[in-house]
Amino acid sequence: MTAVAQLIADFEILDDWEDRYRHVIELGRQLPDLPPGDHTAENKVKGCASQVWITSTASASPSGPVLSFAGDSDALIVKGLIAIAFMIYSGKTAREILATDAGEVLGRLGLAGHLTQQRSNGFASMIQRIKHDAAAALQASGEDATGGTTGR
Repeated sequence: MTAVAQLIADFEILDDWEDRYRHVIELGRQLPDLPPGDHTAENKVKGCASQVWITSTASASPSGPVLSFAGDSDALIVKGLIAIAFMIYSGKTAREILATDAGEVLGRLGLAGHLTQQRSNGFASMIQRIKHDAAAALQASGEDATGGTTGR
């Protein structure tokens, strides 16, 4: 079962918003610590009301660059949203990342309608950052998002 399928299955057994909220916080608590040296302005996600830092690492594969992410926040619920974003995107190829709609997954989890506007905007900023890193990894590998070469 994929991480997203497991996440959806976990949320399906939670009956109300309070239980889902607690589960998001628990996911944040399980997120591995981001080394203090990675709490830099370069890694800070712009557009989040809370402080959010995300780092990405790309590794080569026959299908194109595969990205892994690490992150942190000063707010528990936001840290949980980071964990959800990483469950959706970490370990995927750059092309898969660019093609995946995190909003659709949030809707399936029953979270989309329960997040404040600030948290929704912050989550969108995190996803934008992740997709930016995926596009940069593709470009660095000499490919573009359509599978063609960039002429490098």
